[in-house]
Formats: sequence, structure tokens, C-alpha cells
Amino acid sequence: MMNLKNIQSAPITGQAVQFPLPPPPPPHPQSPTSPRSTASSGLVTVVSPCAACKILRRRCVEKCVLAPYFPPTDPCKFTKAHRVFGAANIIKLLQELPELKRVDAVNSLVYEANARLRDPVYGCAGAICRLQDQISELKAELARTQAELARTQAELARTQAEAANLQCENSNSIALIYMEMEKFNQATAVAGGGGGNCNSAVFQQQQQQQYAMMDTSCFLDESNLSSGWEPLWA
Repeated sequence: MMNLKNIQSAPITGQAVQFPLPPPPPPHPQSPTSPRSTASSGLVTVVSPCAACKILRRRCVEKCVLAPYFPPTDPCKFTKAHRVFGAANIIKLLQELPELKRVDAVNSLVYEANARLRDPVYGCAGAICRLQDQISELKAELARTQAELARTQAELARTQAEAANLQCENSNSIALIYMEMEKFNQATAVAGGGGGNCNSAVFQQQQQQQYAMMDTSCFLDESNLSSGWEPLWA
């Protein structure tokens, strides 16, 4: 800077005096929520901090444990997990697990956190109990349906057996009828064919045998009618 004495002693010539510019201020340290930058192949790529570091208001380093699993586009995911388990417990759990199992662990934590927020008393246990009750109800309904199906199949088999028996009886009856008709036709042909008195006698004898085999006990005999009834004036 110029000295004031020099300024006062300088002649006034009507021209503007040029003062030197002040030095630039020192760079401020990076704020906790400011985006981090990574240099690759001479270019600077600005990467937004993860949702966990944004919510915790801390600087998101390059090797942040939470960054791969809590992207900045889904802050509610970390908010729910942090509300139930806490950021310190989540970080400790992820550090103790290998990288291949961290994704499943984060998904399990988020699912359990959602269940705990919906049901603060039982959490995942309540959802599991409800699903087990539904499974038991479905098993009972399935058993009832199978028992009803077995009864229906048994009734169908019995009906089919009865139908087969009836069909067999009908077939036997038709066969007997055809046999009787054939015998009758043969007997009629023999009787009407002029075969002599011998054939007629045989036919009459067969008819008498058939009549003798008939049960006539249900009819009243005229010879015993008078003996069975006595006169009232006797």
C-alpha cells in the first residue's frame, strides 16, 4: 500500500490514483453437506453426498460406508432405519459384515424398520403371526375341501357301481327273455308243425309242469269252500 504522506505529497494532475487490489480471502473449509469432488483423468466430477450424510449433517468422504446403500435420491430409506436402529448401530453392523452381505442386511433393516413404525409393539413378529394365522386358516380350508372331494368321489363311485349292477341285471333279464321266447317259439313250431300226437303230448306235459310249479295257495279251492264255511243255522 502507498503511504498517506506520499499520497498527500503527490501532485494533483487530474488523473485517478490507482490503488493495489487486496489479496483474495483464504478458501473456506468444505461444509459437511457440500458435495465432494473426485478427480479422474484430469476432470473434476462433483458427486452429491449420500442421504445418510445429508441427514447426519456430516462430510461424505470418498469411502463412506453408507453411501452405496443409501443414495441421495431416497432419503426416507435412511430416515426410517436411523429412527429405529440409529446410525451408529447401522455403521457398526455394516463394518462387521462382508460386502456381499451388506445389501441384504440393509434391506432387512429397512423392512424391519418399516414394520416397527407400522406396529410399534410387535413389529415384524406381528406380521409373521398374522401370516401364520392366514396359513393355518388356508390349511384348514384345504383339509375341508379335500374331505368334501373324497366324499363326492366315494358317492360317485357308489353311483357308478349301482348303475353297473342295474345294467348287468337288465342284460341278464333281456337274455332270459330271449331264451324263453326262443323256447316258446320252438315249442310252438313243434306243436303246430304236425309232428304227431307225441309232440302235442310233450307240449301239454310241459305246460302242466309249469302250472304245477306255480303257487296257487293264494286261490281258494272250490272243493274245500263248503267245508271251510259252516252254515249259521247248524
